Amino acid sequence: MVSVNMGTLYYVLDHVYGALLHRTRLSPQFFSGGWGGQKLVLLEKMINQLFPELEAQKWPPTWVQPKWKTVWESKNACLREGVFMTPCDEQLLNALPPESHTARVAFLSPKFVPPQKMACVVHLAGTGDHSFERRLRLGGPLLKENIATMVLESPFYGQRRPMLQRGSKLLCVSDLLLLGRATIEEARSLLYWLESEAGYGKMGICGLSMGGVHAAMVGSLHPTPIATLPFLSPHSAVVAFCEGVLKHATAWEALKEDLSMHKEAALTLEEVRERMRTVLSLTDVTRFPTPKKPDAVIFVAATDDGYIPKHSVLELQKAWPGSEVRWVSGGHVSSFLLHNGAFRKAIVDALDRLPWKESL
Repeated sequence: MVSVNMGTLYYVLDHVYGALLHRTRLSPQFFSGGWGGQKLVLLEKMINQLFPELEAQKWPPTWVQPKWKTVWESKNACLREGVFMTPCDEQLLNALPPESHTARVAFLSPKFVPPQKMACVVHLAGTGDHSFERRLRLGGPLLKENIATMVLESPFYGQRRPMLQRGSKLLCVSDLLLLGRATIEEARSLLYWLESEAGYGKMGICGLSMGGVHAAMVGSLHPTPIATLPFLSPHSAVVAFCEGVLKHATAWEALKEDLSMHKEAALTLEEVRERMRTVLSLTDVTRFPTPKKPDAVIFVAATDDGYIPKHSVLELQKAWPGSEVRWVSGGHVSSFLLHNGAFRKAIVDALDRLPWKESL
């Protein structure tokens, strides 16, 4: 009975937190600027064309060479920050806001250990994670395991946030697809840099919530085995915006008005929600191929998550036979705050399931 009551409490906490964060008039809503017009049309076409070619994705990706500066160093570790131009192709680059063209990354690594004997995990941002600090705190204790942490600042976030965007509330639905597509391209290029330039012996990709969806996509597309670690993540953005707490943070009336302008008759709210489901189905990770080493895929999910229902996590595990799901007690918010130890353990265990790369 106690566990049931605690589970209910965690679930309610997610909804209370979501109400305070998303339902007050002081807070803007997602997609208040509408669908994104021709940008959305372009992205839908590009993504639909992508899937028949997933198995033959271009590799290597566009080369990036970050310009590094040392932020601090201690006796045993060094933190650097780097910048590079996003490797997105011309069509994507033109669709991205100018503020997002330059990517930023933080790199926390042990000193005096050859990269060939180390692992590095690229950490992708969850919704609302505009800075490096939280992910660096997650990765910091892994230094003693000879695991380095690379943190990518997402497009539309941090210093890459468009001038008119308030906080994390993306202005258009097309921005969500742009954010994801650019993040995937940048993460793939960083993994290639870690492998070919830095020479790391093992690599991984992880992310929390939205970042976990992107991490799953990157892990799926990588041509060689890497550790893939989606934390508190759905199999698709449909779950987050049409089923979970974030449906209350979405500007449905603005989307309805925008869509109705291009129709002869006014649309119902349910028709607008169905259009959203169709668009966001493009983010369904079950459409992606199984990663090269499925047993190095570990999902960490919460038992009473108000944002991400259990069925969504299990759907992706079913699509990727051999992957593992680990459950932590709590909701989305409480697990984000209390279960970093479980996330770190999953990172270590997934990397342990990979072979060391041969030295070049």
